[in-house]
Amino acid sequence: MLIIAGSDPSGGAGIQADIKTVTALGGYAAAAITALTVQNTRGVSAVRPVAPKLVREQIVAVLEDIGADVIKIGMIGEAGAAEAIAEVLGRFPDIPLVLDPVLIATSGDALAGEGVAGVILNALAPRAALITPNAEEAAALTGHEVTSEEDLVAAGRALMKAGAGAALVKGGHLQGETVTDVLVSHEGRKLFRNPRIETTSTHGTGCTLASAIATSLAQGYPLEAACERAISYVREALRTAPGYGAGCGPLNHAHTVKGDWRG
Repeated sequence: MLIIAGSDPSGGAGIQADIKTVTALGGYAAAAITALTVQNTRGVSAVRPVAPKLVREQIVAVLEDIGADVIKIGMIGEAGAAEAIAEVLGRFPDIPLVLDPVLIATSGDALAGEGVAGVILNALAPRAALITPNAEEAAALTGHEVTSEEDLVAAGRALMKAGAGAALVKGGHLQGETVTDVLVSHEGRKLFRNPRIETTSTHGTGCTLASAIATSLAQGYPLEAACERAISYVREALRTAPGYGAGCGPLNHAHTVKGDWRG
């Protein structure tokens, strides 16, 4: 797999969470960095985008040598990088793309500059086999409020009309004791309902879920089964989270690994 995303020095989200997830599920992760962030469990204090030319060169370096069964895109950072990614991926049209449109961190801090959402919707979504926004990101991309289960379905359909092959719209940000994630595809819709896990260790859940889906697709799982496996993986990572940090703590990405993983 090739992961295109930003770096999180705390290790809970971004490229660090992606690589941990892919490895824990038995995959191999290569990475192209789009931005350096200064963040921890309490929030994001700085974002420094990588030059679009360098983002493009990283992608080409990996795909022309190692290749990838699936590409996963997370945080992009700025519109120039988003445009560069869309352009270079046009040279590799046969590689499936999982697009996690990261616009806002778990802490609520912005992670995308002006114009990024537009490039995601107009240039990257039509290239994606699957797009995985949360309710807030879906609202930003579609222009419609997402506050209910019906809204999740409507947002998924709107994103498919924008060109995405399928959409998994995540309901974790909505209120209630049950978390509903909605997969909308050409085969219809599938609702994944699970009891909410009460925890403050939610840093990087979106990154982790999208990378788990991408890994499963690369390993041959059908889309619905890949989503189901990924949701199960994230739920166990939440349930067994180590409790690090003073804010929204990281997950236990290594719960699939035998032995003492704590460092």
